[in-house]
Amino acid sequence: MDKELLRIVIIATGLLIVMIMLAWSYLNNKKSKEYLDSEDDNFDGSFNNHQFIDDYQDMSSELISTSDNYYFDENTSSDEDDDYIEPIPRVTAPAIIQFSLLSNDEEGFNGIDLANAFAIVGLEYGSLKIYERLDANRLVDYGVTSMVEPGTFPANDLETFYTPGLVFFMQPSALEDAQTIFDDFIDTINLLAIELDGYALDHLKQPFSDETLQALRNRL
Repeated sequence: MDKELLRIVIIATGLLIVMIMLAWSYLNNKKSKEYLDSEDDNFDGSFNNHQFIDDYQDMSSELISTSDNYYFDENTSSDEDDDYIEPIPRVTAPAIIQFSLLSNDEEGFNGIDLANAFAIVGLEYGSLKIYERLDANRLVDYGVTSMVEPGTFPANDLETFYTPGLVFFMQPSALEDAQTIFDDFIDTINLLAIELDGYALDHLKQPFSDETLQALRNRL
């Protein structure tokens, strides 16, 4: 596939996911009260943020697969209790890895603050009105969209733009060195969390943990 076409496909796929999730969140708006009541106390009750992530998790149920293999001691007799190692959850890399960064401020992230923070970490504003990490050949490694429909960022009037969170996405199969880019992906999110006063959630809508991130990285 032509590299420029691949770039467009990666970006369009990410935007499509965002639009699907936002539409799904809207259709499930009537259930928001029950959803918020069941959320962990660590979340501050922003329906748009957490419903969005929950909906994505429902569509990404195949991210985790469990091994069916059990390992037995060959010397164990049939009269004895079986010795086996519990199956270890195996994290498989999804077609698209999608993480989120949510604001600790009820107003969300401001457009000017976002533009400044993106400049600090080297993300560029692209033709599709989202921010991108570009490689040496000006091809997209990963993208960043807004949680506000349709997922784009304005080019002007940034002081009036607010979004409750950001969505970061990458397509490992389209990258030559997915692990290295994944490392930069995580570093960028962590730096932005500091710059913007936000908190990051992984593809399982859980706070970042070294174990989960390393397990996912190992599958790339």
